[in-house]
Amino acid sequence: MKTFAAIDIGSYELELKLFEMSVKNGIKQIDSIRHQIDLGTDAYVSDKISNAKLDEMCRVLKEYKDICDAMKIDDYAAYCTSAVREASNSAIILDRIKLRSGLEASILSNSEQRFLHYKAVAYRDSEIFEDMVKEPTAILDIGGSSIQVSLFEDGKLITTQNMMLGVLRLAERMAHLNARTSRYEDVLAELTDTQLSVFKKLYLKDFTIRNLILVDDYISKAYTRLPAEYVSQELDTDSVDNLLRIMRKHTLSEVSRILALPEDDVTLCHISTIVLKRICDISDVKRIWIPGVTLGDGMAYDYAEAHKFISKGHDFEADIISSARALARKYMGSKKRGETLESIALGIFDAMKKKHGLGARERLMLRITTILHDCGKYISMANLGECSYNIIMYSEIIGLSHTEREIVANVVKYNHLEYSYRDVWEQSSDLDERACLIMAKLIAILRLANGLDRSHKQKFKDVKISLKDDELIFTLDTQVDITLEKGLFYNRAEFFDEVFSVHPIIRQKSQV
Repeated sequence: MKTFAAIDIGSYELELKLFEMSVKNGIKQIDSIRHQIDLGTDAYVSDKISNAKLDEMCRVLKEYKDICDAMKIDDYAAYCTSAVREASNSAIILDRIKLRSGLEASILSNSEQRFLHYKAVAYRDSEIFEDMVKEPTAILDIGGSSIQVSLFEDGKLITTQNMMLGVLRLAERMAHLNARTSRYEDVLAELTDTQLSVFKKLYLKDFTIRNLILVDDYISKAYTRLPAEYVSQELDTDSVDNLLRIMRKHTLSEVSRILALPEDDVTLCHISTIVLKRICDISDVKRIWIPGVTLGDGMAYDYAEAHKFISKGHDFEADIISSARALARKYMGSKKRGETLESIALGIFDAMKKKHGLGARERLMLRITTILHDCGKYISMANLGECSYNIIMYSEIIGLSHTEREIVANVVKYNHLEYSYRDVWEQSSDLDERACLIMAKLIAILRLANGLDRSHKQKFKDVKISLKDDELIFTLDTQVDITLEKGLFYNRAEFFDEVFSVHPIIRQKSQV
């Protein structure tokens, strides 16, 4: 058995969740503590978190660290989300947390944060989750800075989109507008509808949301405290209307008492409910599930899965691949060409296991590069590499960290452009030495695979790849002329040999 602490340094509160984990009993939450502190408004309005807020944050985190030490917690993770992520003094914040609390904290990218929420939902009740995502389903994840809408169908993730409609951001704008109470919902609807109408036009044209899974910090609390006359047996759009009706009918202090929420939370709950209502209005939602998970739950599930306390349930890797395929379709990528490239590239990766020192995560990144290898041609055939890089860097592939996304983007870019170690390492300021080495190895593999099918005609019935000493042998079963492929293959083999000290060789079984 192990104990684990999940520390969420969020936009509006600091949360500590303590868990026990074992193979026999899985995950059990043993305690939780929350401290409300509005870091988000500082970050979103002034671009920095003030010293006063930093001092309070470090004091509370020190208390959390002392609790963990007193309870002899085995391991912990401390993650900062959008408030720290968007603050210009984020490096100072992390340093101060370490020095004053003793905690090693890191910043989650948006896609990492949403992916942990998504894991928590899938593990909270796998039967409900798997049943819902068989039909057209959306996960609506409402955060302080933004909302994330992820669409599922036939059990697979289709796409995920981020919109700057987070509750703290909207609350700050509403405070600035100083709208009358009678006009509050109408004004807020106007603020949200511009982005939601674009989302509907782009992603809901041939997709109607039937089920909605809500992840948030306010409605999740409020709904469990609704008076009996407002509660439906199954959550639906009427349930959302009922919650809004309470907020319209009563004063702020009365709603605070009814829902047992602080008044500040009531305001944010009201905003969250209006956002939820607008999402329901642009589709045809019939069923709503509120699993009541937080980032801390996702952190615990991620840790438990990595340390094999729980078995893998939902295939999250398949969702990452599905998300990449959706991005490729959007930019008119060649599916047949991508599948051929994927087969060859993964064949090289698997044959080179003893030489490359890479693992499952790097194999996944390589797979994504084959899917997105030509996405930039949608914008420019002449600047394919640069355009592909920009598309990948400015797109969300849920489940990939920022560093992983940058590795993928650079691998695709330098599949088409001349590679220079010095230039790449100087330009990729966010990548450390290990990440740059991974990138070079994946570029070498993708370039070699690309050389084998450069004509885009999928000439090979069968490609067998084997490693013998310092030679990587490609045995090709084909009766067509492969002069072009041989020329380009050996041209690209030079870089592969340079990276791995392994020389690629083509052997053709059947010749014309």
